[in-house]
Amino acid sequence: MSALQTQLPGASVLDLFAGSGALGLEALSRGAARATFVERSGAAIRVLRSNIERAGATAEEAIVVRADAIAFARTLGPGDYDIALADPPYGSGLAATIAAIFAEKRFAKWLWIEHRAGEPVPEYPGARTRRYGDTALTSIPAKP
Repeated sequence: MSALQTQLPGASVLDLFAGSGALGLEALSRGAARATFVERSGAAIRVLRSNIERAGATAEEAIVVRADAIAFARTLGPGDYDIALADPPYGSGLAATIAAIFAEKRFAKWLWIEHRAGEPVPEYPGARTRRYGDTALTSIPAKP
């Protein structure tokens, strides 16, 4: 998240495959104006709502959407968010899927995808992958 620090103040953030909401909540704690959390699991949403409450985020700051992250991303238009964060299940192939949707839709200024190191994510102009042990973080700009 430190790589995004300068882009977060006032930003609208999309947290795809939100799970417990760790990524979006961290963005809010670093100054993002709002975060939209997209998660399909009812159990995960219960944990997410509890974490939002514990963090003290308001309903205007933290929007929870129960939906499939891929289907939700396909509904977005160019520039709907400033920053999109995605942490799909490792080894599912969904990191490449969300990157492909982003390449078509450009629904944020930046897409950051956390994935297993070695898991293929298509190359895009301006994209950069950083490796942290078994985990990789690929950032893709809307405009290279």
